[in-house]
Amino acid sequence: MTRTIAILLSCLLICTLFIACSEKELTDGNYKIEVTLSGGSGRASVESPAKIMVKGEMITATIVWSSPYYEYMLVDGVQYNPIRTEGNSTFEIPVVLDKDMAVSASTIAMSEPHLIEYTLHFNSSAIKGE
Repeated sequence: MTRTIAILLSCLLICTLFIACSEKELTDGNYKIEVTLSGGSGRASVESPAKIMVKGEMITATIVWSSPYYEYMLVDGVQYNPIRTEGNSTFEIPVVLDKDMAVSASTIAMSEPHLIEYTLHFNSSAIKGE
């Protein structure tokens, strides 16, 4: 019984150390990170790696779509407008690393505007300093 408890405690300690060591502490600055997009019709894409900016606990990503026809994005119910008027639609949005993020984007590529649901995933294991 004592041996079983010792083995379980050792496993718990190893798991805790593994999790603590695998979390990256990002300091303020600019980075590039792999991002994947899913959802929608499958025809749209976003530029990857994406640029992210870390300031305190806030992480903001620059999302560049494969199309110039996105009017705005919704993230957690907040609307974000494009940050430039030429080229493919580009947005700065707050992001969470290593979790699927539900976002929406309004496109005018069809005969009338459509709000399309997407999922973004930012993979911190592929983060690089800029």
